[in-house]
Amino acid sequence: MEATIKTPWEPWMGQVPMHIDYFQGTMTEAVEKIGQKYAHFDAYEFMGSRVSYQKLVQQIHECAAALRAIGIKEGDKVTICMPNAPQTVVMFYAVNMVGAIANMVHPLSAEGEIEFYLNDSESVAALTLDQFYGKFANIRKNTPCLKHLIIATVKDALKPVMKIGYALTQGRKIPKVPKDADVLLWKDFIASGKRFTGDARVHRDADAPAVILYSGGTTGITKGILLSNLNFNALAAQIIATNPIYDEGDKMLAIMPMFHGFGLGVSIHSMLANGGCCILVPRFTPQTYAQLLRKYRPNFIAGVPTLYEALLRIPNLEDLDLSCLKGVFSGGDSLPPELKKRFDKFLKDHGAKIEVREGYGTTECVTASCLTPLTKAKEGSIGIPFPDTYYKIVKVGTEDEVPYGEEGEICLSGPTVMLEYVKHPQETAQTRRKHADGRIWIHTGDLGVMDEEGFIYFRQRIKRMIVTSGYNVYPSQIENILDAHEAVHLSCVIGVRDPYKMQKVKAFVVLKPGYEPSETTREMLMDYCRKHIAKYAMPYDIEFRDDLPKTLVGKVAYRVLEEEMEKAAPAAATA
Repeated sequence: MEATIKTPWEPWMGQVPMHIDYFQGTMTEAVEKIGQKYAHFDAYEFMGSRVSYQKLVQQIHECAAALRAIGIKEGDKVTICMPNAPQTVVMFYAVNMVGAIANMVHPLSAEGEIEFYLNDSESVAALTLDQFYGKFANIRKNTPCLKHLIIATVKDALKPVMKIGYALTQGRKIPKVPKDADVLLWKDFIASGKRFTGDARVHRDADAPAVILYSGGTTGITKGILLSNLNFNALAAQIIATNPIYDEGDKMLAIMPMFHGFGLGVSIHSMLANGGCCILVPRFTPQTYAQLLRKYRPNFIAGVPTLYEALLRIPNLEDLDLSCLKGVFSGGDSLPPELKKRFDKFLKDHGAKIEVREGYGTTECVTASCLTPLTKAKEGSIGIPFPDTYYKIVKVGTEDEVPYGEEGEICLSGPTVMLEYVKHPQETAQTRRKHADGRIWIHTGDLGVMDEEGFIYFRQRIKRMIVTSGYNVYPSQIENILDAHEAVHLSCVIGVRDPYKMQKVKAFVVLKPGYEPSETTREMLMDYCRKHIAKYAMPYDIEFRDDLPKTLVGKVAYRVLEEEMEKAAPAAATA
């Protein structure tokens, strides 16, 4: 079967194998196995506290016993609505150990969103921080399935001295959880595990459902994506295989949140299933990010392009030594070629001997499934597929493969392909399809190209297309042109409703320091666009902003700008 699939990228794999034997146990069993081998290695660091693999495995067992003590059983859903903190990691693997399913939710979600996630997943228990208790209290009456609310606090995971400091600073700003609240405090919850005397473990197969992550999928409607133990364990093996520079004990700065496939799959599980150390970062700003790089000297960092863009804007980083870095990965959104060039120079100027390696993935395959190889990089390319992962480009709306160099929908197949969209069988059938070759393929809803050497080029979401006067305009292409101008720090292009053209093109631009938002600057950029952009695709306006709205994971939130323009449209029409 596999012989019929084209693999033109094989010559560029270098030391990376085409095939891997994957661990056939659960995620927790993968961590336990590595914990026996590297018992005294650091598993994670958190605000000055270090925890060994031996201690982490012990914490997972204690938490699993506590889950069984409060009645959590195989197949139950447990929502984890937490930042990157020790309790998040421990609960995630404990839920897996007892055969339940971890439902990962962003703690900064609005109350209505949390209510939706709890009800949609039918969660019987939830873990959150004390500072988010109010959100849960307000929606508790609307979440009939939720029997147990477990409340953690940051200070529970700190050293004694740090506890005092935290209590005197950030801790003072957090409203106290009422004494009569229907909750289990983390310490009491863990202590309750002593009542459970049997074996907390419930054996589950590698293919058993293990995690729900939320995504807009190919339609933009929020859906739970159900993923298996194998999905995560395969990813963990692929991440290490594609990075032969990795050594056990290497540190990953885990800044991407655990409710997101990128953070959970790459920064956490891939490290903990392979003897690495996760530096858990609960919250950050670009300034604190620079401090973390200084303090921890990580070997690997993974982030979205806006994270690297923000680092470039921080002054006084001349003495930042990045010679510790072995790998810097960009994913989650397109990395403009211009930003890559600038960040590569930043790395070189600060002692790093590497460049950013761009990757690509979808939550329907946990996260990354394609990465720039160590052997060769091509400008604008997102790299080549992971081991046992296959890509092909098909004509949109079909399963027919197009020739190399021709644009179409990106489809991918491999061991990380999701089980389903929870409660959305129709959309599952549209996205997860069996092709004539007998393999299951994910139709990503993304436009892309594969060249003759198997390198993939992401263009953009199929739905993110502006149709103006009958012409198709792709915003990401115009953004790349704008970003290449010496005055432009960041840009975002959207379509605005127009009675004559259907849509017209508008650009939002953040300027680099030293450039003023003026009519002269606008005209300079317009002249530049006229030289590089077809007349039908020209922006009718360039609006300057100090910053652009971002999604919870740091992507530029172009939909927010679209909504702004939609609201302004009636006012503009009556003006």
